[in-house]
Amino acid sequence: MQTDLDRSLRLPHATSLVVGTIVGASVFVQASEMTHHLPNIPAVIAAWIASGMLTLFGALACAELASAFPSTGGVYVFLRDTYAPILGFLWGWAMFWTMHSGIIAAGAVVFARHAAVFAPIGDRGIRLVAVGMIVTISAINYTGVRLGSRLQTTFTGGKLLAVALIVVFGFLIGARLPAHFDYGSANGPGPVAVGDFLLALVAGLFAFGGWHVVTYTAGETVDPQRTIPRALTFGILIVTAVYVALNTVYFYVLPLDRVMASTRVAADAATALLGTRAGGAIAGLVMFSVFGALTGSMLAAPRVYYAMAHDGLLFRWIDTVHPRYRTPHRAIVLQAIWASILIWTGTYRELFTRVIFTEWIFFALMAGGIFMLRRRNTYRPAYRVWGFPWTVLIFVGASAAIVLNRLISEPLDSAIGLALVGVGIPVFYFSRRS
Repeated sequence: MQTDLDRSLRLPHATSLVVGTIVGASVFVQASEMTHHLPNIPAVIAAWIASGMLTLFGALACAELASAFPSTGGVYVFLRDTYAPILGFLWGWAMFWTMHSGIIAAGAVVFARHAAVFAPIGDRGIRLVAVGMIVTISAINYTGVRLGSRLQTTFTGGKLLAVALIVVFGFLIGARLPAHFDYGSANGPGPVAVGDFLLALVAGLFAFGGWHVVTYTAGETVDPQRTIPRALTFGILIVTAVYVALNTVYFYVLPLDRVMASTRVAADAATALLGTRAGGAIAGLVMFSVFGALTGSMLAAPRVYYAMAHDGLLFRWIDTVHPRYRTPHRAIVLQAIWASILIWTGTYRELFTRVIFTEWIFFALMAGGIFMLRRRNTYRPAYRVWGFPWTVLIFVGASAAIVLNRLISEPLDSAIGLALVGVGIPVFYFSRRS
């Protein structure tokens, strides 16, 4: 007899999954990427707010689809049921081989590199720590969604507390500094071109990555038609507030030219406030933040592979639920093995950077599919996206702009990325025939 997944995730757990998965290491480093495109402090803050609002529009569209299709698998299910099984398969194919596994591997390496601040472990040691982290989180998720979600909630609460302390002490202690919102050696606020703002917007949107993963756990969420839309809305608003607050503190403490040149802006801001000893504290915070983000990310993704196997698009042995822990245990193990291989071989960098932009093609299709679905008499979502059709159109346009920008700026890598995803097409038809 098939064991069902454990339906135990409630609104606090789902919201923490949204917040905890998004807020990883990028908020502590991404400011330099934003200021590189926009040498203008108010414009950078505006770009962060705009990124949050665009992400919210996408999340609202995702929420409507989640209320209409409250099944385990999230984006895979939306694409499968809106268009055709092959689109859902290609999403899951790209997730496992490149996009999601690459993100997991990259995050684990970031964790390990910051661990090297406390002990000289070398390159081999960094890889061992990264793989050990993946094995640890996988073991936690293997033994039950309750434990994994509670751990995720705890880490998210800790991250939000740490951010609040940084903001409060940043403004209190930073008030002693001689200048605030200073441009340093830069010649005042630079001009704001539309193209530069769009590039900064793209960088901001990537920092919001992972907002959709909560939909993967619909089969383990209590009342998913109501819980998931609320979790997405609350979660995105919280993350936007966190990003804007932290970046405001960075500019309050550091001159713009320092922010532009920094690859560790949070550590540099802490050093300006508390001296060089603060660097270790920030390294610990980054490790804490990355661990929490990967806990949620690694909890959610195996549900997609489980759903694909349930549909007969992957090996049927993946379509099993552990009789005691009620988790997709084989999908969890498979993800851990492949992400560890990517870490040990170092191939995650090229795969991730070449393919990650393709997820925005799927996002555009996902949101745009609402226009098709609303013409169907059988379509009965429990939640309807606010501001339709404009919010959906804006998100689809932003997704298309991201893809077009990537194709123009890096055509060779983009072509390779599309080819890697396209390899899944013959595999899909072969699996169906088999």
